[in-house]
Amino acid sequence: MNGPYETTEAHIQRLLERSLNSFALPAALVGRLDSALAHASSLSSAYHSKGRHRETYRHTFLLSDGSALTLWEVVHTTGHDGTPLYELFAAEADAREASTRLLDGEGRSGRIDFDGPDFGVRISPGEVLAASAAALPRLYVSDNSPDHARRVLRRAENADRPGEETARRLRTAFAHHIAQVFGHWCHPAERNAGFMLYEHAFLLIDGTETSLWEVEHTATPDGRHMCEVYADELAARTALDLRTRVR
Repeated sequence: MNGPYETTEAHIQRLLERSLNSFALPAALVGRLDSALAHASSLSSAYHSKGRHRETYRHTFLLSDGSALTLWEVVHTTGHDGTPLYELFAAEADAREASTRLLDGEGRSGRIDFDGPDFGVRISPGEVLAASAAALPRLYVSDNSPDHARRVLRRAENADRPGEETARRLRTAFAHHIAQVFGHWCHPAERNAGFMLYEHAFLLIDGTETSLWEVEHTATPDGRHMCEVYADELAARTALDLRTRVR
């Protein structure tokens, strides 16, 4: 991962420049990295399957005030040509969640099939709206579900994302389930772009269920990764369908 004579300053610059989501890191955290004196990197976890890889690295920095700061980097080959893609996270839980989402797509209906005949094909109008979710049972897990909901809402960039009322209800969640509903790569504006739809289902303390629908895509002017979150499945599918029509 690191050059043998790479300075800490160069290492930080390289991490930030290659990350798809460095824009999402808190500005205060990035500012603290300016005082980094030394660094160490290590492999935290890895998963390899059928030519696709996902690895998580821990990058720890010693700061001038004597404290330590850690960034978690997820490296994966889910791009259209197998080129490694990089994402940075300030919390291990966020990195673990990203890794879970990457693995969750394998073997599910609607997954991205990099070797299949539809790879790289433009999505037809209405295909996103017509796609059905995988017919799999929900496997709820109790793993700090309110914090999971908070992180999903925090990374949403759309102006019409769920508001405080939804966030307040989700603070009572005691279990959750994540499922990839749709995934595809196509060529809007003659360039590759990724589109995914996830359902984050929650069990609430009052016995009811509710879901957040997360749209992830790279149909942005600079090709960067973007997340949008909706409280309604149809709204999420409509937004995803619109993103696939970008020209």
